[in-house]
Amino acid sequence: MSKEGLIAAKELKRLQTKLVRLDRFISSHVSRLLKSDLVSVLAEFQRQDQVFLCMKLYEVVRREIWYRPDMFFYRDMLMMLARNKKVDETKKVWQDLKKEGVLFDQHTFGDLVRVFLDNELPFEAIRLYEEMRDSPDPPLSLPFRVILKGLVPYPELREKVKEDFLELFPGMVVYDPPEDLCDETDEEDEARTDSDLD
Repeated sequence: MSKEGLIAAKELKRLQTKLVRLDRFISSHVSRLLKSDLVSVLAEFQRQDQVFLCMKLYEVVRREIWYRPDMFFYRDMLMMLARNKKVDETKKVWQDLKKEGVLFDQHTFGDLVRVFLDNELPFEAIRLYEEMRDSPDPPLSLPFRVILKGLVPYPELREKVKEDFLELFPGMVVYDPPEDLCDETDEEDEARTDSDLD
């Protein structure tokens, strides 16, 4: 990131609660940044989980003359939003990429579904999974395995994905983890507590 990019990033963070001044600064300075600086500032804000500023810069990037719809641009936005449990923003970004005809490959779909699952957003994860199933990209077994592992805390949803997996890849084996050992420990502790009370 150049000096101009660093200055812009610092000023954006300073102005994020002053909306009028923030929009003015974006119009006068941020939109004049070089492509490399603008993308670098956005990536840095994604790393810092600055959701509000990321959404602002996301809109700026999409208005730039050099902008072309890009799978990685959208993947990074969706992963950052999943980490921060931002469902409404996720829906907006998803609508934008659909309008622009962006297609994810199967591995990217698998990674995205897993991020949403890991951040306790199972319904958004399953919505993405359904998009993955409808994708023209041929299904691959590895993304399914990644998703199945993330679905361990959601047995009902996992069963549905497992059925799809076995239908698509007959003869392949799905590893089903044993019942959670923590649950057994909790039950033993409760039994011990009950006997202590007796």
